Amino acid sequence: MPQPLRNAAFAYDNALAATALQACGDLPRARQIGEAFLAAIESDRTFKDGRVRNAYRAGPLRTPPVLLPGWWDEAASLWSEDRYQVSTATGNVAWVGLALVNLGAATHDARFAAGAQRLTDWIRSRTTRLDAPGFTGGLDGYDPQQGSITWASTEHNLDIVALGRRLGTPEGRTVAASGRTFLDAAFDARTGCFRMGTDPQGRMRGIEALALDTQLWPLLGVADPPQAWRRSLACANDRLNVPGGFDFNNDRDGLWIEGTAQAALAFRWAGDAPRADALLRTLSGQRAPSGWLYATREARLTTGLQIGPASTSDDFFYFRRPHLGATAWAALAALGFNPFAGSPLR
Repeated sequence: MPQPLRNAAFAYDNALAATALQACGDLPRARQIGEAFLAAIESDRTFKDGRVRNAYRAGPLRTPPVLLPGWWDEAASLWSEDRYQVSTATGNVAWVGLALVNLGAATHDARFAAGAQRLTDWIRSRTTRLDAPGFTGGLDGYDPQQGSITWASTEHNLDIVALGRRLGTPEGRTVAASGRTFLDAAFDARTGCFRMGTDPQGRMRGIEALALDTQLWPLLGVADPPQAWRRSLACANDRLNVPGGFDFNNDRDGLWIEGTAQAALAFRWAGDAPRADALLRTLSGQRAPSGWLYATREARLTTGLQIGPASTSDDFFYFRRPHLGATAWAALAALGFNPFAGSPLR
């Protein structure tokens, strides 16, 4: 395993795991993750603005601050960290917020809702687009200087819509309305596909490159989505399908396990139980000896994306390794539990 992954616990994956554990009835362990996130919000080693990082050091939390991942570089005789892991992506902040809202609803502990509100305030204050509705991608770089990511993601904005709606506060409704306006602009009525978002200059991208989650999540994360948006399921089925399930993007170079689980939940939402069940059967054949699901069926899966602004090529890949995010989404799909709503599908 690459050195940067050996002690990294990714915020998005753990937020999903908290909600999946809650859905499975294991509230004590779900709450344990939520408590760790609350500590992370309050005890960042550098920033006091209520953010969360993209990853933290795996293992039990003993005393604050919550440690960040890293490793000792023998050759250079210094402590090294991964740039993406210590940065903050807006969508990851929103997913942690959703996990905290879900925990607050389940436990009636007001601290979780307060933590979600603080994350929402961070999103609004640090990532609001100045000249258009919606929110940018977050902050990138090493401590103590981090720069703004100027592109805006449809997926991130959907996460913010769901979080703001669930909070129900005036601030939550404000960010949800802005994110929803972005989603409406991202939907291509001609093809029925959602665009991935904007380029760094703020221009909405075309539909030559598509992502699976961008097609699925608006149906799950927006209450009563417009009827026209249902066409995004057909878009995914026509442009991103591979034998047994779905790819991350439309180059169709392999099966993305996490996204196939998302699709199973989306098809169940749409009332297509046979298709959902077929996708779940695919997932059942992708279990590692540990019990976790693999990230991919193939050895490596491309996404067409870059890990961060410092990347010089499309270097964001998935590999056939056990993956917490895929496992959590599979559990949610099998249970028919919508993580955006914090409840079973109706």
